[in-house]
Amino acid sequence: MTEEKLSLDINEILNASIQAKHEKLSEMEFHRQIVNAGLSKSTIEEISKMKKEPNWMLQLRLKALELFEKIPTPNWLPDFLGTLDVSKLELYVKPGIQQTNSWDEIPKDVKNYYDELGIPDSEKKYLGGLVAVLESEPIYSNVKEELTKKGVIMMPPDEAVQKYPDLIKQYFMKIFPASDHKFAALHGALWSGGVFVYVPKGVKITTPVEGFFVIGTEMEGQFEHTLVVADEGSYIHFIEGCSAPQFKKFSFHDGMVELYAKKNAHIKFTTIQNWSKNVINFNNKRAWADENSMIEWVEGSLGSKYSFVYPTTILRGRNATSTSLVVTMASGEGEWKDSGSKMIHAAPNTKSKIINKNIGFNGGVNIYRGLVKVNKGATGSKAFVKCDSLMLDEKTKAYTFPHNQVFEDDADVAHEAHTFRMSEDQLFYLMNRGINEKEATSMLVLGFIDDIMRELPFEYATMLNKVIKLELDKLGAVA
Repeated sequence: MTEEKLSLDINEILNASIQAKHEKLSEMEFHRQIVNAGLSKSTIEEISKMKKEPNWMLQLRLKALELFEKIPTPNWLPDFLGTLDVSKLELYVKPGIQQTNSWDEIPKDVKNYYDELGIPDSEKKYLGGLVAVLESEPIYSNVKEELTKKGVIMMPPDEAVQKYPDLIKQYFMKIFPASDHKFAALHGALWSGGVFVYVPKGVKITTPVEGFFVIGTEMEGQFEHTLVVADEGSYIHFIEGCSAPQFKKFSFHDGMVELYAKKNAHIKFTTIQNWSKNVINFNNKRAWADENSMIEWVEGSLGSKYSFVYPTTILRGRNATSTSLVVTMASGEGEWKDSGSKMIHAAPNTKSKIINKNIGFNGGVNIYRGLVKVNKGATGSKAFVKCDSLMLDEKTKAYTFPHNQVFEDDADVAHEAHTFRMSEDQLFYLMNRGINEKEATSMLVLGFIDDIMRELPFEYATMLNKVIKLELDKLGAVA
């Protein structure tokens, strides 16, 4: 498939996603099994029993619960997260749908939702594998035969716990332990669903694979876990998609992504997060990069009311490289987009690049919170950070909190940060030439993120352009 054709397919998905998110999955008639007895040891034991987990996984969950109860809420988070009562959420929601590899076996109402998002069609056209998670459990999992023949493993981690326990024990929550912070501990206690991928040595997957996650009801917690292991000399591109209908009350997302790139491996991880405006999104993302490996993060954080996401790479092998390209949009009063990237240089001659672009209007708040750390011994390291914020009106706010720790004299670390208001002169210039105000605003916004778009593959640059235009139009950013 050509890049142009692929970009058109993705655009259709995004367009349908914005229209379909208003459908209420909670009104669909299918049996749901809910664990909603508060956050306690008995709740964790019930979830583990329902999943028929081995004792070692139960003990991991219980230890994480213990840590959650002891660790305080990070003091830099807004007050509303400190007062979040997790016990009032539906902590585990099992839809009454058996996991299948055939869309025809999924109940019609649920399948219609995925059809409107374009997921089955996109899978047929360009995906090598897909796992679709509804609420707390996978309902669809399929890997194309050519990947299976190459020895690629792709399945929900719940299933991998049973079939590949040694692999899961080796990697699961090792790079992002439950002790890291309070919400990592909460994830460790309640995780359910997600995707596990293992790419054998020397295998290069030429078609992307995807995990697609849907929150179906209000006052629900979703805690999916994505674990990708790329063995030596391998390549994989993983796409993460997120969607939810519009709710009257909020729901809470606390997912986790762990990436392992072995020697000479390359992982590209692209996220299009388009939750509805009633979702609190807390996402934990971290990668290890071994010698000569590469990690690429591409993050489009466009939906949700409150969002906290900081893609992180630990460059622990000589000559390892990583880039993190993040676009956020705070598009209304009360919306809070807290983002940034972290690069830890732990080996010589490592390189990193962070580009963060924040767009705000209608009183939204954007925050950049980043870290570059060059450890002692990481000689010859190079790091570059560029953080820009564009505010389209006087009500919107933007803050930048960079943090650099450099412990080697020969390290080359550069940081740029700029905050801009929408230029009335430029807007007037475009409108004077027959371009209406809405289109002129879109042109200026897309021009603002042009340097990050030039760093993206063609299909993803086109995809983000499209969704930003749709968001500006849908929310009435301009008169």
